[in-house]
Amino acid sequence: MALLSSLRTQGLFGALYYTGTRSISSGSLHITDSLNFWSGGRVGLKDVKTKSEPVYEPATGRVLCQLQACGAADVDAAVRSASAAFTVWSKLAGMERARVMLEAARLIEKRREEIAEIEVINNGKSITEARLDVDSARLCIEYFAGQATTLSGQHVQLPGGSFAYTRWEPLGVCVGIGAWNYPFQIAAWKSAPAIACGNSMVFKPSPVTPVTAVLLAEIYSQAGAPEGLFNVVQGGQETGSLLCHHPSVAKISFTGSVPTGKKIMEMASRGVKPVTLELGGKSPLIIFEDSDLENAVRGALMANFLSQGQVCSNGTRVFVQSSILPQFLTEVVRRTKAIRIGDPLLDETRMGALVSKPHLDKVLGYVKQAKKEGARVLCGGEPFIPEDPKLKDGYYMTPCVLDGCTDDMTCVREEIFGPVMSVLSFDTEEEVLRRANDSDLGLAAGVFTKDVKRAHRVIENLQAGSCFINNYNVTPVEVPFGGYKASGIGRENGQVTIEFYSQLKTVVVEMGDVDSLF
Repeated sequence: MALLSSLRTQGLFGALYYTGTRSISSGSLHITDSLNFWSGGRVGLKDVKTKSEPVYEPATGRVLCQLQACGAADVDAAVRSASAAFTVWSKLAGMERARVMLEAARLIEKRREEIAEIEVINNGKSITEARLDVDSARLCIEYFAGQATTLSGQHVQLPGGSFAYTRWEPLGVCVGIGAWNYPFQIAAWKSAPAIACGNSMVFKPSPVTPVTAVLLAEIYSQAGAPEGLFNVVQGGQETGSLLCHHPSVAKISFTGSVPTGKKIMEMASRGVKPVTLELGGKSPLIIFEDSDLENAVRGALMANFLSQGQVCSNGTRVFVQSSILPQFLTEVVRRTKAIRIGDPLLDETRMGALVSKPHLDKVLGYVKQAKKEGARVLCGGEPFIPEDPKLKDGYYMTPCVLDGCTDDMTCVREEIFGPVMSVLSFDTEEEVLRRANDSDLGLAAGVFTKDVKRAHRVIENLQAGSCFINNYNVTPVEVPFGGYKASGIGRENGQVTIEFYSQLKTVVVEMGDVDSLF
């Protein structure tokens, strides 16, 4: 922490570019100018035609570096590198692939603090959360290292001694396109199942948070992966389009907004390429009158304010049964006001900066719109300036609780992606189920109740892919994560993900003579 704080104070990050040769070294931290990675190392760009764009540190508003997007020649070089690696990697036994992955996990654990601090600098979330994100990345790689050793098909006995068998085979070069809210974790969540199955990957991080994906590429390389197994290309929409249309790409996995997900699905369809889409959410959290109120309040806070509310699965429509609404609001407002906002590199901070100035303005605009439509702001929803003068230009706001919300309000219908909790009251189970399902999205849902039968009954009837009973936003890597409806296609994590990064081959073996009709 002291190291990055020093870099922040000196403003050294402002000297970083993706396309030059200069690097910065201080102590154990060494950041080179290029954040692109293929053919086993960081590389400069061949196709520098676009104007560079600044990348900001959310906590201070300072420029970290300049982003130069990869063009067609760069994307092609990265894909060719991945294709070469696939030829080698796909022929290895699962145990051999697992050995490399476990070493990568060990290196992540060794560099945990460094990776977390750089994630904070680029993303703005608290160091406490960033450490947990790095842990999740490591655990995901460990989990799929185990899965790599168990990949197997099915044997089917047929008449006359003949038989058939199936085998799972890798797809080839997979593309991963990440979001800015969990940069390092998403890179691991997409790459781990892909390489466990024998694929290679070209990963494009969000242009807002481009810094940490290249660290994962270096770690895989140091762990013994063949050159080109995991490659990183930087850029925005045009670079993503080049990846999706590349003829050598076999699959695309995307995390981000619904509109962008639809475009990616359309592009992939032209090449009949499978997609995994983890898209937006406007998830319901239902709190019944018999719930443990203390746990329900904790769950509501976890469902709304992790990563400054910038979490796709957040339960931002909080339905509270009318009889306990006053008690719930009193306690949730008290807890929300006590959330410590400030320097995300400090251990005591619980809410850092939003990811960018335009996004901060967008979230604050939703609060203003909610007030215009009749919602009551019980706390927060205002810009926040920390006491530290170095943070005066950062992108901070106070976490907000809205009361008096109705189902037709903008704050209830649209994904805000910020620290804004919309509270709605309900009377009956039938009523709340109907209202909770009244959305085009279906990523997640949660219920708090002491009635076990009701808990399972309600969850069964909620139209959402990732559900929680008496907790929220718990995402162990052993279980699948993904949504219903417009919230996406496919799953990440869990054993089932193997099926989304493999293709099934059926082989029929005849042990007798051919019985021909001709």
